[in-house]
Amino acid sequence: MKKTIVGALVGGIILFMWQFASWTALNLHLPAQGYTAKQDTILQVLSANLEKEGGYFLPTAPAGTSFEDMEKLTEKSIGKPWAIIQYHSALEYNMGLNMARGLITNIILAWLLIWIIGKFGNNSFSTTLTTSLILGIIVYLNSAYTSHIWYKLFDIRAFLIDCIAMWGLTGLWLGWWLNRKPKA
Repeated sequence: MKKTIVGALVGGIILFMWQFASWTALNLHLPAQGYTAKQDTILQVLSANLEKEGGYFLPTAPAGTSFEDMEKLTEKSIGKPWAIIQYHSALEYNMGLNMARGLITNIILAWLLIWIIGKFGNNSFSTTLTTSLILGIIVYLNSAYTSHIWYKLFDIRAFLIDCIAMWGLTGLWLGWWLNRKPKA
């Protein structure tokens, strides 16, 4: 039990620290967070024209539009600008709470990985590391990459680097921790 708890805590901290470094010090996700000097104007236009908070895909048709009309809109829109907007009417910022939620989530993820590894009959350092990397690739393919197929993500490479690095580092830790021999 101690091995699982310590493994999950340290594994969660490794995941969290990589995410922190990726989004801050390394700034890998900058391509998806570009600055425009026209941000105040754009926010005023959005605020004046969007009726409620929500996600918007532009251009699109209202609910209930026929398939034929949707196809016409799509054909008419090919080669023209498009946007995805995540609109919020007020910025809410609670860094402490968000970081705590992220850390707790990462500890749970590390614990789930340990649970999976615990189901193996014959575990080793390389099996743990490989399993962790495979989990990272699954996470990447099922989330960022699948989204990127439909809606181009400007930080797609950053997500790939994140998944390989953070799950690789976690796999190194767990490979050592879970497979070390008890002291005599």
